[in-house]
Amino acid sequence: MIKIHDRVYMVGGYGFSRPEDCLVYLVKGDGAMALIDCGAGKSVNAILRNINALGMDENQVKYVIATHGHIDHIGGLAQLKQKGIKVVAHQKDEEAIAQNNPKLNAADMYGTRYQPVEIDQVVDGETGELDLGGVTVQMLHTPGHTPGSMVAYLDLDGQRILFGQDIHGPFSSSWRSNIKQWRDSMQKVIGLQADILCEGHFGVIEGKKKVEDFIKSHLRANPG
Repeated sequence: MIKIHDRVYMVGGYGFSRPEDCLVYLVKGDGAMALIDCGAGKSVNAILRNINALGMDENQVKYVIATHGHIDHIGGLAQLKQKGIKVVAHQKDEEAIAQNNPKLNAADMYGTRYQPVEIDQVVDGETGELDLGGVTVQMLHTPGHTPGSMVAYLDLDGQRILFGQDIHGPFSSSWRSNIKQWRDSMQKVIGLQADILCEGHFGVIEGKKKVEDFIKSHLRANPG
């Protein structure tokens, strides 16, 4: 596990759970904890053990924010829902999350099956928020990688920590990607002026300029 802040940890992903998982992050509030994504599905117990190993109680995890509807980010949702954990996601990825469409959720690419789940807290506009007690996670709709892609961010001790799980892409018509929308979304993300970026596959990037440079490098690589 990696400590990013007293309230933010990396608890899953390559080296921590299974190699097919995206990087999974934990946000700790005073009243509840939330996961940012949950991996491809076979590592839920490992992720929860990692939380316990930090000296925290997995039973305090009350939410999982699904940043978008791809299997490496949402495969564990059904298992977490069985534990009473609520799913937060954007309405425009509801078909990928709440229905078993292996093209939209990319399960066919991973050679696995996805168990669809109902979204408990639907973000249906530009923004949403999740109160964890003493910590509020803000969500911003950033379509492009998928129609319902979101970033999440929070402000702690004068720093803005951004969870931009697949802001680098990739893109496919199978997932209804839209590079023009993505480029517009990335301008919004740059405007957040994050101090720390917790990315879903590239790890943790620290420093406003380094975060901006990372995003701009992918904009240059995908001119549309």
